[in-house]
Amino acid sequence: MKEKAHQILAAADWLQSKDIQAVFSAIDQDGDSARVVGGAIRNTLLGYSVPDIDIATTAMPQDVMRRASNAGLKAIGTGIDHGTITVISNGFPYEVTTLREDVETYGRQARVVFGRDWTKDALRRDFTMNALYVDRHGYLHDPLDGLEDCFARRVRFIGDPDMRIREDYLRILRFFRIYAAYGEGDMDADGLGACLRERDGLRHLSAERIGHEMRRLMAAPKAAIALRMMNDCGLWEIATGGLARIDDYDALRALDGIAAETRDPELGLIVLAGFVREDVDRVADRLRLSNSERRRMMTGWSVYKQFRQADIWPDLEWLLYVHGRQGAVDGLLAYWAAFEAQYRTGSKPDFVKSLNTLRTADIPIFPLKGADVIALGHPPGPGVGQLLKSLEQIWRESGFTLDKKDLMSRVVINV
Repeated sequence: MKEKAHQILAAADWLQSKDIQAVFSAIDQDGDSARVVGGAIRNTLLGYSVPDIDIATTAMPQDVMRRASNAGLKAIGTGIDHGTITVISNGFPYEVTTLREDVETYGRQARVVFGRDWTKDALRRDFTMNALYVDRHGYLHDPLDGLEDCFARRVRFIGDPDMRIREDYLRILRFFRIYAAYGEGDMDADGLGACLRERDGLRHLSAERIGHEMRRLMAAPKAAIALRMMNDCGLWEIATGGLARIDDYDALRALDGIAAETRDPELGLIVLAGFVREDVDRVADRLRLSNSERRRMMTGWSVYKQFRQADIWPDLEWLLYVHGRQGAVDGLLAYWAAFEAQYRTGSKPDFVKSLNTLRTADIPIFPLKGADVIALGHPPGPGVGQLLKSLEQIWRESGFTLDKKDLMSRVVINV
């Protein structure tokens, strides 16, 4: 198994690059060594892209700074007190962190010092599949036998799961997120039990940290499975402050092959939490969503409610004009999921046709501006806006068929 891993890692483009080799060359001096650790190895072995690369080293932070600078690389002490230096090679940032180990434990706290022992550093990490190290030549160092778990896609805590969680309660959400992204088979029973026992610890986390982790979880391929288990364990309600429509979310993620938007947290949260408008505000506040994320949720939820409450199928062109393409698509997908969850065997609208229309139809553009009506002799002022609104309503009721000439003729009549 290690030979297979070596072959995969040694051939990885990111490990062969001159950029990272320059970092290795800068650090690997005076008896010190450096190895890539964690996600880059896991993703490479499992066939996923590698968005960022973390490096662990026996070198002290000040030595990393000095050696990187001497090698012509840019070094930034982003987390130097915790042993982390950002080394930039040819524009790409590498997080380089000195090995650490616990030397004394005080209940849930530990005094951490820099060290040179790779196994002690591994014991401080979260999951076995993340405690993998590789040197510059692609040779794997696996102090905790995490390689087997990685290839089997088993997400297991290192050592005592309860202790790992108490070190950082965010690891509860990371357990579900890593499973949703990489896991196979049943979730680890020991890990689940620990998450259930320690769940109240989530209440001590900042909203920003919870929101960041939940966004990443909801974008993962198996988010529906993970979120259902979280809901069963009472974790969803603690994290978001509300209930979840899990069946609707299952139906939404069943559409992954049809619409990429199903992986977007904003749409997922509409489906999961959007019982009423106040729920959208609450979950946006709870997870500290950005203004753009909140606006997208509000727009999608409004369209969803129009589909849900309409006696007849809403006019798609009108939805595009009023809410924009993103909002119209989000609302349709949210309604599609709710419909599938409720009427699994019933007759259904032609959702695919409607989705294609929303994706391809031109969004109507109101052909008149204030300057147009003023040019006809209408006096400037608030009345211009009022007139445009009334003409826009006439234009919408015509099915967006009236052109500029038709509308301007009405201005003449009204004036």
